[in-house]
Amino acid sequence: MEVIVILLPLALLLGLFFIGAFIWSARKGQYDDLETPRFRMLLDDQKINTSNPTSIKDGK
Repeated sequence: MEVIVILLPLALLLGLFFIGAFIWSARKGQYDDLETPRFRMLLDDQKINTSNPTSIKDGK
């Protein structure tokens, strides 16, 4: 029975921590764009370096 005295406040603090982390991330804009991550693999994200044309072939 004395385990409840330790586990109950610990569980409440842990729950409050996760709620606070969720609210913080929502305010910082973590969940603003829900559509783009699905299509990110289709976007071309390789930048072309015009000063050194061999950088694309070497993968640098």
